Amino acid sequence: MPLVVLCGFPSSGKTKRTNEIKKQLEKNDKKVIVVSEHNFGIDKNLVYADSKKEVSLRGDLRSGVLREISKETVVILDSLNYIKGFRYELFCGIKSAQTPHCVVHCDVSHDDAREWNEGRPEGERYNQDVFDALVMRFEPPVGKNRWDKPLFSLKKDENVDFEAISSALFNTKPPARNMSTVSQPLSSTNFLHELDKKTQQIVTTVIAAQKTSVPGEAVIVPGATDKLFLMKHLSMAELQRHRRQFISYTKVHPVENVGMIPNMFIQYLSNSIK
Repeated sequence: MPLVVLCGFPSSGKTKRTNEIKKQLEKNDKKVIVVSEHNFGIDKNLVYADSKKEVSLRGDLRSGVLREISKETVVILDSLNYIKGFRYELFCGIKSAQTPHCVVHCDVSHDDAREWNEGRPEGERYNQDVFDALVMRFEPPVGKNRWDKPLFSLKKDENVDFEAISSALFNTKPPARNMSTVSQPLSSTNFLHELDKKTQQIVTTVIAAQKTSVPGEAVIVPGATDKLFLMKHLSMAELQRHRRQFISYTKVHPVENVGMIPNMFIQYLSNSIK
């Protein structure tokens, strides 16, 4: 199910908007889970004053979102989300999960956010230095960016357009996957085992053949119709390096017939050692 990403200045009304969206979605019989900084019981002034702690928090938030995404729930991320790179990471996550998303920007002025922050109870407000630093570092969402659209910007007293948000979440296709987000299915249940076994057999055969062959002589490999012509001596370290590279590539581009692996590896070696 979809993801709703809130973003905005500190004390810009993100939690209020989160609760409004959650309430409306639940009225329409949607299961909603909110992931927020409040889930982790942090002292936000300590965290946002320390870059390492802040990075750790973003990791926790990202993990929390990806863990909750499922076919049964709508996930709302209630946090600053002020770094465009972090919003892009979330976008990659929803591409992999094949679910739509939208960004809701609480677009209030610096002065309004500061006033709201100062009106909070002392234990809930941001320290002035932390508040000013977060405002300065805020990277506003841009609707033309893939990771920021569809974008809904809400001014101070503007009502949430629930119909438009619902349409974006439930009536649009998820972003198309690309090779970086697709987990390729294995061609057979023993594919990885056969890939490892057959390539190791070839390495062993080549090492043994080099003890009695001369440069340029063909090496015949069991299970392969192609022959390997070695113009120079290859060490075990070199062969294992080529083997690891071949395995990494083939895991992403598996074949239906494991019997093709020996010829594929021979061809790969022939091209690699030219």
